[in-house]
Amino acid sequence: MSNFIPTVQGTVYEALRRSAVNHEHNDFLCIESQAAARYALQARSYSYGQAATEVERLRDVYAAAGLGHGHRAGLLLENRPMFFFHWLALNALGVSVVPINPEWRRAELEYLLDHSEVCVAVVPSARADELVSAARSIQRVVRVTGPDLSGLTDVPCPPPHAESAPEVETECALLYTSGTTGRPKGCVLSNEYFLWAGTWYAQIGGLCDVRPGVERLITPLPTSHMNAMACSTMAMLLTGGCIVPLDRFHPTTWWRSVRESQATIIHYLGVMPAMLLGAAADERDRDHQVRFGFGAGVNPRLHAAFESRFGFPLLEAWAMTETGAGAVMIANGEPRKVGTACFGKAEPRIEYRVVNEQDEAVPPGHPGELLVRSAGPDSRFGFFREYLKDPEATAQAWEGGYFHTGDIVRLDEEGDFHFVDRKKNVIRRSGENISAVEVESVLLQHPEVASVGVTAVPDDVRGDEVMACIVPRVMPSDAARASFARDVMDFCLARLAYFKAPGYLAFCDRLPLTPTEKIQRGELKNLARALLGDPGCVDLRAFKKRSGAAIHESGS
Repeated sequence: MSNFIPTVQGTVYEALRRSAVNHEHNDFLCIESQAAARYALQARSYSYGQAATEVERLRDVYAAAGLGHGHRAGLLLENRPMFFFHWLALNALGVSVVPINPEWRRAELEYLLDHSEVCVAVVPSARADELVSAARSIQRVVRVTGPDLSGLTDVPCPPPHAESAPEVETECALLYTSGTTGRPKGCVLSNEYFLWAGTWYAQIGGLCDVRPGVERLITPLPTSHMNAMACSTMAMLLTGGCIVPLDRFHPTTWWRSVRESQATIIHYLGVMPAMLLGAAADERDRDHQVRFGFGAGVNPRLHAAFESRFGFPLLEAWAMTETGAGAVMIANGEPRKVGTACFGKAEPRIEYRVVNEQDEAVPPGHPGELLVRSAGPDSRFGFFREYLKDPEATAQAWEGGYFHTGDIVRLDEEGDFHFVDRKKNVIRRSGENISAVEVESVLLQHPEVASVGVTAVPDDVRGDEVMACIVPRVMPSDAARASFARDVMDFCLARLAYFKAPGYLAFCDRLPLTPTEKIQRGELKNLARALLGDPGCVDLRAFKKRSGAAIHESGS
């Protein structure tokens, strides 16, 4: 048992106020030219002092509209600079922010608005009617406003906790993550969660050393995920560093953005190193100021090659939205065991178990599910608080006093962890968690689909790709299979974010089922991999494209 007793105090907004005093003239936010053009803005930087001024302006407008402690507000602002200002202004009032994935379709938006009970949604004008319509269809009153908050009227209900000031335990954000039971789960995250994530990052050291007031961290990862919000932003905010948010990852202009922003740290997902290595070698490959990359999922076969070519280490880390920095691990010291999917050792502040299906500890070298908790007096310190409105799922995740990650790992003789696979029926595609059950539920609504099983198949670039094994009501002829598959694809794209739709579709006479008629997930994965090379398997990846719903809008 460790003597580790972690502490953080206050709110994220109060942390900004301290940095605005200590680092007033340092850059807090840098909008480089690629992202600026994407959002129809001017490339520029905001100092901590300027950011604090803008946050106070927004805070006053929100307060005048009746926003307060205990409310929730949806933000469909992607990685625009205004996202950060709105988040901090709302946090000052004790309002929890609910980032909205811009790729979500109508049914997904209706679910989020209803489940989260947001009373305000801040969106670009081109998306306003869509949000208004979604709220109306579920008979919920939501004030929909633009990023400038013009026309924001009084919210429909008083703050639930108006009698108290926001503090470290106050809900800071509600992030949605896909799980195994269909609908995305809302992870309730407190100020403590965010403050500890930034504190951990700032203090971890080793090859991940963060220099106060110096670093410039560039990330293409979405602010609807915990990495960009809790790791990138909080590490910079607490140390007086600069966050450089890109609209998304652009492989052809990536190094230009890195050089222009003078980035010293990059955040990555496995898809990025693969794409960057795929480009032709350039004499400027090492012409940058990057000291290290922080991320996860680099292809073990490409890890060493990337570092050799571009001249800095990719530090593989492990965490989940649910664990936050309460149980994060990172390979930030040598030997990093590059090429083995190693994500380092557990710090003394983390207690863990690696177990088999019978909840028995497995010896080093053998794969098992990773269970984690904080070693201090509060075993859930730094973790999510709960799944919103789902106490049963929360209790199940913490069964036996440890958080059940659903990740299969291998612990070696030296105490290093290596990622093996996912136990949970979640598909991890280019950083997005996709619930197989959610995709199946949509496919089953198609009138020509009798039954379906959805699983992950390997993808050299994206990690996983979505594959649907369909039992049709009437088996199409070989000539008609492509047309059938495209019709199913169009059906999905009208109801799901593009990245959730099947990248492959195969036809089956039957699915592998248990005696109780449930899908045998392990056998389904084997079946899918076998069918992947079958001539009758239809490749739909070319149709998986962003919707273009995110609008270029000046001032947003």
